Amino acid sequence: MARCSNNLVGILNFLVFLLSIPILAGGIWLSQKGSTECERFLDKPVIALGVFLMVVAIAGLIGSCCRVTWLLWVYLFVMFLLILLVFCITVFAFVVTNKGAGEAIEGKGYKEYRLGDYSDWLQKRVENGKNWNKIRSCLVESKVCSKLEAKFVNVPVTSFYNEHLTALQSGCCKPSDECGFEYVNPTTWNKNTTVTHNNPDCQTWDNAKEKLCFDCQSCKAGLLDNVKSAWKKVAIVNIIFLVFLIIVYSVGCCAFRNNKRDDSYTRTYGYKP
Repeated sequence: MARCSNNLVGILNFLVFLLSIPILAGGIWLSQKGSTECERFLDKPVIALGVFLMVVAIAGLIGSCCRVTWLLWVYLFVMFLLILLVFCITVFAFVVTNKGAGEAIEGKGYKEYRLGDYSDWLQKRVENGKNWNKIRSCLVESKVCSKLEAKFVNVPVTSFYNEHLTALQSGCCKPSDECGFEYVNPTTWNKNTTVTHNNPDCQTWDNAKEKLCFDCQSCKAGLLDNVKSAWKKVAIVNIIFLVFLIIVYSVGCCAFRNNKRDDSYTRTYGYKP
């Protein structure tokens, strides 16, 4: 029974080792095959995650199955730090995504988004010019607005107004309803130059396909709404992952005590039990 913990740690880390292989391969594939900066954006983090999981799994596997006490100690120390990190990231994700939501527009199927409704930390990330330029180029390359325009070719304006647009489509592909622009198609609107608008996005809007409202506050807000939804899902996954880590760590501590007991027995009697 005492050796079950060592075997269980070995099995769990073997599974983690197998998991690290496709993760590492995926990161290498992204770095080699990604045709744009946006596609290559995640290659280094994915490769780093794959290497980290592989190294930790090997340490846990050798430490538990081969009774290498010092290596198992290093493994448990890294696992403890990982548990703290995942816990802090999970709490942080819930805190920064606690604020912000789309505003329903009367008579319209879509919502509109205000940058000021989201957490200050998230706002600072998208208001940084260098960060936003990279994000903006990815949004343009994703053709999120071109797809919306293609969907509503020769379709009456009422159908567009009743459409449930995504946060990015609503924030980046059309002007705010406050602007009072005349609809031509989802990405082309005639400006009313005789009206003064308080919303700065009305001046930022441009019918050029590479501009539209990609520099608008509403586009940044739409992105943050997507980030908020994604982070909440990730936080829930993190909770499940955290429980798994704690279980593995607890079993690993049992295996470490077994190794210590074996080492003590060996020093006393001159052979392993």
